[in-house]
Amino acid sequence: MALGALSNIAKIPELRRRLLFSLGMLAVYRVGVYVTVPGADRQAMQEFMGQDNTGSLLGMLNLFSGGALEQVSIFALGVAPYVSASIIFQLLSSIFKPLEELRKEGEMGQRKINQYTRYATIVLALVQGFSIALYLEGRQTADLVDVVRNKGWDFRLMTMLSLATGTAFIMWLGEQITERGIGNGISLIIFAGIVADFPSAAAQTWQFTSTGQITPVSLLLAVVLILGSVATIVFFERGQRRIPIEYSRRIIGRKMYGGQRTHLPLRVNSSGVIPPIFASTVLMLPATLANLRIPGMETARDTIQRGDWIYNTLFIVLTVFFCFFYTSVTFPPVDLADNLKKQGAFIPMIRPGKDTADYIEKVLMRITFGGAMYVAIVCVLPDFMRQYLRVTFPFGGTSIMIVVGVALDTVNQIESYLISRHLEGFAGPGGPRIQGRRAA
Repeated sequence: MALGALSNIAKIPELRRRLLFSLGMLAVYRVGVYVTVPGADRQAMQEFMGQDNTGSLLGMLNLFSGGALEQVSIFALGVAPYVSASIIFQLLSSIFKPLEELRKEGEMGQRKINQYTRYATIVLALVQGFSIALYLEGRQTADLVDVVRNKGWDFRLMTMLSLATGTAFIMWLGEQITERGIGNGISLIIFAGIVADFPSAAAQTWQFTSTGQITPVSLLLAVVLILGSVATIVFFERGQRRIPIEYSRRIIGRKMYGGQRTHLPLRVNSSGVIPPIFASTVLMLPATLANLRIPGMETARDTIQRGDWIYNTLFIVLTVFFCFFYTSVTFPPVDLADNLKKQGAFIPMIRPGKDTADYIEKVLMRITFGGAMYVAIVCVLPDFMRQYLRVTFPFGGTSIMIVVGVALDTVNQIESYLISRHLEGFAGPGGPRIQGRRAA
């Protein structure tokens, strides 16, 4: 990374303004984390969370909310309802005819889908808020101090309203960052929530090492695995399979057009972090339903505990499944082949039409398998570290993927501003462009 690129940021007023705006909105989000839901005891909840294992589903939800759950904050749900609603509508828009037609209408149709996504977000936030209210009513510290002072419908309704309002406000913050700041707003909010716990996690790990709870060898091995995971994520997220494309030559008048050669880039991990997030959401469903006191869900919740072999097996299977499913609905080979045929393009030595679609599907399935295995392994690696290396590592592989992916995407946008102003990018003069992707 060229140091000159950092000084060049200050030379572009618009870029500087956007960066400051994004940082300001993230600061507002972090301040809101400490606004407690009325009727809840923040200190009692912090003591209860201190008794909880950081590798549990509760700890994972607290991590993704940036520590808002242990603060019993109005932001306790974070952007989880919005991410879930976005994933659901993104998938439905590929398989449900009315939504598929809306998507094909272009920008106006996408606006309607975004509006439906917002409505679904509020509904999910109300349901999850009610579940959290019931959950908080049954929690108390080791000294038998209740997290909720006055239990009942007053607290439940207030919690539902507070959490739904907090989620709507975070959703608005994310949209403002995307429109007026730099980077993807929702992704940056998730990024900020995860990164906010880095200092405390590092201090806790160092304390455990000083007291002998973690051996130096285990700590060194954990650091190597973390750095290796980051390098692996960067390698795979930038990995592409480029299919050569040629355009047919056409003679119009006395001039010949076409005959150009280009490529069709297929990403190794075209689905990003959506499959592991969706897999985690599915595995957290029994705990949510158990809080709603639905029969049989308590047994399922106790059976699926994060970190054990049942959870890891189900997580890997669901992640691989969602990788293939998401790729198949977002990159249909038949549509790609038809678009190439309409543009007068073809793959060398492959007939246009069905043969092209079959060839693209074959290549796509091969690289998706590799991408799916990479995502699954990276995501379960921290559980392996906790179980076998005895390293208290509160960040899951999904969290690391989000942090690295959002960082790449944000740096790529900043670099685009620099290069568009004929200034030096992060890769240095004449260096390759940094490729990023959205985290959510």
